[in-house]
Amino acid sequence: QVQLVESGGRLVQAGGSLRLSCEASGRSFSSYAMGWFRQTPGKERENVAGISWGAGTHYADSVKGRFTISRDNAKNTVYLQMNSLKPEDTAVYYCAQARRPWTVVGGTFDVGSWGQGTQVTVSS
Repeated sequence: QVQLVESGGRLVQAGGSLRLSCEASGRSFSSYAMGWFRQTPGKERENVAGISWGAGTHYADSVKGRFTISRDNAKNTVYLQMNSLKPEDTAVYYCAQARRPWTVVGGTFDVGSWGQGTQVTVSS
C-alpha cells in the first residue's frame, strides 16, 4: 500500500506562487500516474493536474498556463508549481496516485490512493 504525504500549503497573497510537494512510499513510484486534486467545502473534489508515468501531463482549464505538475522519480516525489494564484484557488489540495500502473492522464483519473491534504489559502 502506498503512502502519500503532501507539504507546502500555506497562506499567500493573490498573484503569488507556491510549490506543493507529495512524497510517495510503499510501492514503485515511477510506474504510476500521479495527480493533484483540490476541494472546497460543499464541492466535489476537482482534478486540477495529472502526470502520467511517462511524464505526459493534463490540466484543468481553470489552471492551464498557471500551474505546472512535474515528477522526480529518483525522489519518489510529485510537485505542483502554482503561479499567479487567485483567491478562487483557495482549497485543500490532495495528492493522488492512480489505481493501476502504466496509465496515462487525461479524462477521468482513477484514484487508488490519497494523501491527507494540504491547505492553500490565497488572500485578495
